[in-house]
Amino acid sequence: MAADPTSGMLRSRAFELPILWAGRVETAPGAISGWHHHDLNESSLYVVSGVLRLEFEGSDDYLDAVAGDFVHVPAYTVHRESNPTDEPSVAIIARAGGGIPTVNVDPPSTRFS
Repeated sequence: MAADPTSGMLRSRAFELPILWAGRVETAPGAISGWHHHDLNESSLYVVSGVLRLEFEGSDDYLDAVAGDFVHVPAYTVHRESNPTDEPSVAIIARAGGGIPTVNVDPPSTRFS
């Protein structure tokens, strides 16, 4: 199912084409997205400021991307994002591939939330 906007995450579109989307996302302190994937879209992001935590289905580990980091999330990769700090985080995101921008899924069985 297509996702509703995530509370605490403000997305601003820079441009949108049939198979390419680019924009900025600001994530409030403590905000946590639901588990989701981006369908056919390959997603790459650059963290401008703060910390953006990414968790992935099938792993108990997480990635804390900080200012200056680039991250790539392959198509259909189930994940969620959060900001574990008390400062906002800002990232620039580009998605290419088309399909549904965000597909909500049930939490992985290896997680409690």
